[in-house]
Formats: sequence, structure tokens, C-alpha cells
Amino acid sequence: MSDTGMAWDFQVSKGDLHKSEIVPSATTADTELKDGDILVKVERFAFTSNNITYAAYGDAMKYWTFFPAPEGWGRIPVWGYAQVVQSKHPDVNVGERLFGYFPMSSYLKIEASRVKPDALVDASAHRAGLAPAYNKYTRLPAASALDARAEDNNAVLWPLLITSFLIDDFLDEKGFFGAKRVILSSASSKTSLGLAWALAKRRAQGIKVVGLTSAASRDFVKSTGWYDEVLSYDDIEKATLDDALFVDMAGSIETRSRIHHHFGDKLKFSLVVGGTHWEEGGRASDLPGPHPEFFFAPDRIVKRNKDWGREEFDARTQGALKEFVTAASGWFGIEEKKGQAEIAKAYAAVLNGKCPPDKGYIFLM
Repeated sequence: MSDTGMAWDFQVSKGDLHKSEIVPSATTADTELKDGDILVKVERFAFTSNNITYAAYGDAMKYWTFFPAPEGWGRIPVWGYAQVVQSKHPDVNVGERLFGYFPMSSYLKIEASRVKPDALVDASAHRAGLAPAYNKYTRLPAASALDARAEDNNAVLWPLLITSFLIDDFLDEKGFFGAKRVILSSASSKTSLGLAWALAKRRAQGIKVVGLTSAASRDFVKSTGWYDEVLSYDDIEKATLDDALFVDMAGSIETRSRIHHHFGDKLKFSLVVGGTHWEEGGRASDLPGPHPEFFFAPDRIVKRNKDWGREEFDARTQGALKEFVTAASGWFGIEEKKGQAEIAKAYAAVLNGKCPPDKGYIFLM
């Protein structure tokens, strides 16, 4: 499909994520709305290895459910910005902008509900029962107070850093399960970097951070200064045998098994978060040490919103984002892409682990 004014969807094969296509969309600028609906045109969105995790866990975690696609195909959710181009809701105006969860598509129809001055929720029937954090959209004025670079940083880093923030908060609440050494796989991923940054601030508590990464990324990971030790995957069995916990951002069964077998009863907790090494996923049984537990950030968001209140939660997470952006300013950069061919190329690069760790992709529509 060529770059024209025609509305389109980017979709991938659920059975083989290497297969993707751009097809004409049923949702267009002329889509008819019922009362309460709004139609938004996607302006820009981020794409990182986090989105590959959405695809890898598409069925298990219902990520495919957010944006329906033809049988056998899925539309990967992304975080980004969109503008309201039609509105049949009395409290939502054409020209408003939203930040939130969108498909890789030209348009999205939203059944606007629980509309407040700062946010609204998509109450579409197919999204009922899905994680509330993904159904909420932040409302922005037509002329956003954020500049383009701040918006890009927010789109790329906020979904990742909030997960880092919540894992750090969870581990602290649990007293790090008695461990003083935290091992992170996929240490060059942005979520691991965010967690390493947060954990590095706990060095006074005696917490040490160990990063596992590819040999090619080892120097970069070391250069951040947030890891006390950096090992390549080939050197897992050289890791110091102290009481430790494992945060698995990669999702590689082989890596998880080697960590469990190397540490044995010295492994105090094992947390599964992402799937950057999605092709090596699956389930490992009969692992020594603790049974791996899955971390689902939206559940933690619900808990902390209840504990702290939404305003306090937002203040803490936005404060952490600003701190991290400042701390990473020496190495992190945004790379903007435009055009359907660029979307397909960048998708393949991230899928195959070829996106440089010091870059974030933003797609302009």
C-alpha cells in the first residue's frame, strides 16, 4: 500500500510476528459516530521493545483485544498522541488532543465515558474488563503546553519508566525479599535502564545492581553508571553467589533457567516483566529456587492510586520521569520516522533487536 491520504492499519500475524502488512482501514475520517463517540486522528506515537512485549503476550495478556483485527492478525498497541476530528460527546471538542494507548493506525473511534477535565475513558464494549490504565486518555489543549521534544520523551519513556518506578516501589515494599543484589536481564532496554537508575539511588541501603546484556551492548550499559556489575549472557555462571533476586525483562527461558540453576536457594525472588527476547519465550518448569511471578504494571497502578490517591501517584511518576530524562540526557536521543515504509522498517529493526539502546523511535503520521 502506498503513502496516500487513505486511512490505514498496520497489522502483524499473530502466528509469526515477522509477517506484517499495511492495509486500508475500516475506520476513516468519515466514520459515522453514535452519541457519546469521538473520532481521533493519530498524530505521533512511540515504538520500543515494550511494544514487542505487547505482541509477544498478545493473547495471554489480552493486548490484542484493545484494537480488533481480522482473524489471525493483530494490531500492536502504542503510546502516543491524537487529535479529535469528530465529536458526538457534548464535553469533548474537535481540536482537542489526547495522550494514551492507540493502534498503529490512522484513526481510532472512542466511546467517551467518565469524561473529566483532564481525562476520559474508552468504554467500547470490546475493551470492557481490560486494564483501566490502558483505557484512560489524558486530555490536552489544542495547543499543547508541551513542546515536541517533551512530548516525544513522554511517549517513548513514560510507559517504560512507570513500569521501572512500579517495580522499584514493589521491591522496596517487600524489603527486596532479603536480597541485596538485583539482577536485571536485557540491561540495555529502557525499562531495565529506568529500574537500574531507580535502584542506583538505593546504594545507601546496600542494594547492588547487576546487568545482563549482550557483548555488543556491554560497554554502553557500563557507561550509564547505574549498574554495579555488568555481565554478558555468556558469563551468567560467573555471577557472585550472594542472596539475589532476578528481574527478567528479556523473557528468555534459557537465561531464566541458567539464573535459577546458578543461584539455587540463594535466589530469593524471580520476577518476569517483559519479553525483549520474545522468540526464546515460553514456560520453564521444575526450576530450582522460587517460582517466577509475573509483574503486571496496571495492577500495581490500581493499588497505588488507591493507596496514594491519583494526584499523588501522578506527581510521583511525573517527577520520576523528569529526573530520568535529565539523568539520561547525555546519551538518550529521539529518532523521528515518517511514512509507512519507515514504520515497517523500524518495526522489523525493533523486533529483531536492532534498535540502538540509546535511541527511541517516534513515528509522525
